[in-house]
Amino acid sequence: MSVVCIIPARYASTRYPGKPLVPLRGVAGDSRTLIERSWRAAQDVAGLDAVYVATDDNRIADAARDFGAEVLMTSETCANGTERCAEALGQLGDGVEMVVNLQGDAPLTPAWFLEELVTGLRSAPDAAVATPVLRADGETLTAFKADRKAGRVGGTTAVFDTDARALYFSKEVIPFTTETYADSAATPVFHHVGVYAYRPDALAAYPALRTGPLEQLEGLEQLRFLEHGHPILCVEVEARGRQFWELNNPEDVPRIEAMMAAMNMD
Repeated sequence: MSVVCIIPARYASTRYPGKPLVPLRGVAGDSRTLIERSWRAAQDVAGLDAVYVATDDNRIADAARDFGAEVLMTSETCANGTERCAEALGQLGDGVEMVVNLQGDAPLTPAWFLEELVTGLRSAPDAAVATPVLRADGETLTAFKADRKAGRVGGTTAVFDTDARALYFSKEVIPFTTETYADSAATPVFHHVGVYAYRPDALAAYPALRTGPLEQLEGLEQLRFLEHGHPILCVEVEARGRQFWELNNPEDVPRIEAMMAAMNMD
């Protein structure tokens, strides 16, 4: 039984076309594409038996093969990364214990986020899916609010019950708070990290589930699981001094490059 990581990537992003091939410059001046940096992040994760890039675009496939990735070609009809992972899973055959979806816009994802995610799902037999959440500090919360005020999606937030089962995910900043927090202070807001671990049966069944109104309104694929009653385990992870941000908009490129420079990342 194996744990495989699939990195779904599409060229025709509505908000940022060609995003997987956007170059990001490291502290040493080396420029690598977003998809390569995401793939390199997966290489640092202990316990993964294989890492694949799943795409429907030959430009992404060619770039991925050039830097050494194994590629699974998927159809253009996949509505989101989870559907793309489900289609890719169908090409891998039997023997998969768990699929980790590292979305291709999160090159700063620390290895321990994924390692703790796999451990968390293994320890929760009633959960079909697990995803990491990171408690936002005051600086991150301020950035979330600034992005929303400017009409941008700066990140997704999550709320969950006392058993760490997800109640909701939103592109708005939830829960609502009027309190002001120092940059380094802990806040009650949890940043949803765009990574998932699925049990194969749950992932394979996902494309056949009807798209619900919440998924349509928020544009968040994980809400399809919640709308159909499939529990999602939220695994709280710690930054350990690492900065984390996803690349959602062109404005995020200098922000991520500055974070890479601050963390001395090539």
